[in-house]
Amino acid sequence: MEEKLKKELGTRKLKSTGYAGSGCVSEGQSYDTDTGKVFVKINHKSEAKRMFDGEKASLEAILKTETIKVPKPIKVIELDKGGCVLVMEHLDMRHLTKYSIQLGEKLADLHLHNKRLLEKLSTEQQTVGKGPGQSDVTAVEKFGFSVNTCCGYLPLMNEWKDDWVTFFSQQRLQYQLSVLESTYGDREARELWAQLQLKIPQFFKDVEIIPALLHGDLWGGNVAECAEGPVIFDPASFYGHSEFELSISKMFGGFDESFFTAYHTKIPQASGFANRNQLYQLFHYVNHWNHFGGGYRGSSIRIMKNLVK
Repeated sequence: MEEKLKKELGTRKLKSTGYAGSGCVSEGQSYDTDTGKVFVKINHKSEAKRMFDGEKASLEAILKTETIKVPKPIKVIELDKGGCVLVMEHLDMRHLTKYSIQLGEKLADLHLHNKRLLEKLSTEQQTVGKGPGQSDVTAVEKFGFSVNTCCGYLPLMNEWKDDWVTFFSQQRLQYQLSVLESTYGDREARELWAQLQLKIPQFFKDVEIIPALLHGDLWGGNVAECAEGPVIFDPASFYGHSEFELSISKMFGGFDESFFTAYHTKIPQASGFANRNQLYQLFHYVNHWNHFGGGYRGSSIRIMKNLVK
């Protein structure tokens, strides 16, 4: 693998720094190169290229907003013996401790970025003689993303939709529950989903939803800090409802109250937030059920029962 990396990166030097990391899906290793340190994520699954293409596109999209720090992606490289690697800049990261408030503020800025672009575009269109701005980030009016991404190793369908409720119901929950059905054939989950999908529009009455660029998988293991401030990584981005981002953040810990307070200072909670948060958590619990097995069944069934009451 290292000879392949040297060739693809155009470097004579490729020396392990001794820093390694691993997650639920991929492994990682840092190297010194002719031009500095890089971090290489490695995955040998058949889905690896799709996963890393989506992650690279996600990192690039977040970088362009200039709102919150992410590692700069460099290249996706297919390995000769199967699998793939994603090369990105190495960041000296440590556990998030002192920058929780800044993380909340910067995440809100990320979520507000597209709204501000849309407002700017609207103002420019109403101003006689004013041409479009020169930003290389285009305002987005639909829900979805330019490529499919992955939350874990399962693909996220990101076909563009005009309506958030349709997008979330069909391309998030319906897809996950279809995978669940094909694997487990769980009758109770099937029956509850038949009831729940009819109720979903009720949770979004009188809520204005403007497409926001999301990290997409913001749990405690995907946030950190470096000397300059907070960092987020391992994204599964798409344009969606900003509230979706916070659902997994509340499931597994890793975020203190100062993070949520700072975030909601910029994006206040809308009416009905609690029920929608459960609905968004349902996606993550079913996704974990599909990845890791029946240990997540209880939480998935409990949420569906709560929401269909």
